[in-house]
Amino acid sequence: MDDAALDLHRQARETAYSMPLEQINPADPELFRSDTMWPYFERLRKEDPVHYTADSGWPDVGAYWSVTKYNDIMAVDTNHEVFSSEPIIVLPDPAEDFTLPMFIAMDPPKHDIQRKTVQPIVSPHHLAHLEPIIRERAAKILDDLPIGEEFDWVDKVSIELTTMTLATLFDFPWEDRRKLTRWSDVATAGPESGIFSSNDPEVAEQERRAELFECVDYFMRLWNERVNAPPRPDLISMLAHGESTKNMDRMEYLGNLILLIVGGNDTTRNTISGSILALSQNPDQERILRADPGMIPNMVSETIRWQTPLAYMRRTAKQDFDLGGKTIKKGDKVAMWYVSGNRDEDVIERPNDYWIERPRVRQHLSFGFGIHRCVGNRLAELQLKIIWEEILRRFPRIEVVGPPRRVLSSFVKGYEHLPVVIPTRT
Repeated sequence: MDDAALDLHRQARETAYSMPLEQINPADPELFRSDTMWPYFERLRKEDPVHYTADSGWPDVGAYWSVTKYNDIMAVDTNHEVFSSEPIIVLPDPAEDFTLPMFIAMDPPKHDIQRKTVQPIVSPHHLAHLEPIIRERAAKILDDLPIGEEFDWVDKVSIELTTMTLATLFDFPWEDRRKLTRWSDVATAGPESGIFSSNDPEVAEQERRAELFECVDYFMRLWNERVNAPPRPDLISMLAHGESTKNMDRMEYLGNLILLIVGGNDTTRNTISGSILALSQNPDQERILRADPGMIPNMVSETIRWQTPLAYMRRTAKQDFDLGGKTIKKGDKVAMWYVSGNRDEDVIERPNDYWIERPRVRQHLSFGFGIHRCVGNRLAELQLKIIWEEILRRFPRIEVVGPPRRVLSSFVKGYEHLPVVIPTRT
């Protein structure tokens, strides 16, 4: 970390510990873009682990609770009878005229039935079929990288591999696969993200809706092809033929598409980028990994904890509930901050260290728990495992040559750009 970054983090710590506790608003996306949210969560875990933000500053968010400690997050995440995923899993409320139902934002029984429809895509049998395909593509991506010159790891590797995998899961037209990347970004970006033509919230929202309607129109054509053909082992065919999904309306179809696109692409690509950054910042851990490639599965789990690609999930209280000495009222929003729980000093040993030899390395919150535990967690781990097996076969070093540019979001904890150089062999 350079001097400017150190100064920024020192200032953030001073601010986090000097401001009135009630003014802490951990959902501020600027904290995530600058990577300065850590001292705010540290203070909340110590002083106010179930924290109420009375005014977020955004009309579509309003007031919300932050749950920041590991065991409290588990208590919320595994209690869907009290803490509902409906109507949405992010803090901003959906617009009344643009609501996107999706199974992750549903309660049983509909959630369970729709989830079961797509679950075969990540069965052990199907993952065994996918593994050589992913490996072949990872090898080609790496073999095509420039040597001795700077390039963007996010674009050239992380996005490319995960988008290829997602296109395979959908059986999506190969030449258009980067549309999936764009729709993923559009679905989760705020108006100030820079991906729209204007930062004006109304203009950005109009553009977002237009692009998402383009997404569902494209997928409707694929749906119509698959529904009139015998069932096939791809996500669109599964949805088109599934008893609980074949009669979805256009907006529910779009909602589930966005869930599958973001879940199958955005989170994994940010963890792949995070692994490069983490090992660059912790050369002792990279030496351990390169000396013993058998540590790759450990490194994968530690990276998923350290990165926490989705910073939080929202729940809505269906009844009054006491948690940590606070009363959460019926209808209140609750943010389970996985990014904070994964650094909980009372549960995670050396929580701020990147430590691939960590005991119980799979103990983390990044995939969630309970009925909404990430359906694609094994596929995410598989892609990260394969890319590192192939990296270690090829490159003695990958140098990060500049600071990452992070996403402006408190939900998706990710990277827009990571400059690297693969040195020429001497």
